[in-house]
Amino acid sequence: MAEMEFSRNFNDLSQQSGMNAGFQFEFYCERCKETWRSSFAAYRSGQASGWLSRASGVFGGIVGEAASGAAGLAQAGWGKAHDEAFQKAFEQAKQHFHRCGRCHQYVCEACWNADRGLCLNCAPNVQTEVEAARTAGEIERATERARTAGAQGGDQVEVETQRQLVCPSCGAETRGAKFCPSCGAKLDAPAACPSCGAKLSANAKFCGECGKKIA
Repeated sequence: MAEMEFSRNFNDLSQQSGMNAGFQFEFYCERCKETWRSSFAAYRSGQASGWLSRASGVFGGIVGEAASGAAGLAQAGWGKAHDEAFQKAFEQAKQHFHRCGRCHQYVCEACWNADRGLCLNCAPNVQTEVEAARTAGEIERATERARTAGAQGGDQVEVETQRQLVCPSCGAETRGAKFCPSCGAKLDAPAACPSCGAKLSANAKFCGECGKKIA
């Protein structure tokens, strides 16, 4: 069988044997992945084999022999019947998909720019792109303004005083508060060494700079 179009974007849902034997193919848009299924075409030989196999489980004997023969016929005729069914399904699918002349993908009606004769990946809708660009511009400008407002607000934040971020009493995070949110302990800023003036950490017993014992 010669290579056919839609060779990459379809799923074969056909069943060779059993009471539900038949041919059906699911094609999908290569842009949005939406699917379309061809109409189901029964494979009579496979269905007959399925019915006989089911009956042979009850009656056995000659029915079982008939089932075996029917299965052989169904298997022998499957390839040609499958190819013919796919060709018919392909003709149906062509009514639901367009082939882009630039990227050669098959796309559904929703992903097709009829005015340009190309898919929306290769020829996006102008108004859609304009609105997207407008929104992107608004976001960019609003972000710039927010940064400016944040910088102005940052000028009002007191940053000189060192804050205790962990309560020395209970070990809870303080987030720079003046009192511990867990135990209520007052969180004073670290004191200075009376000898050298270096800032002391909470509960320090000796100065980290000069080594003087803190009373």
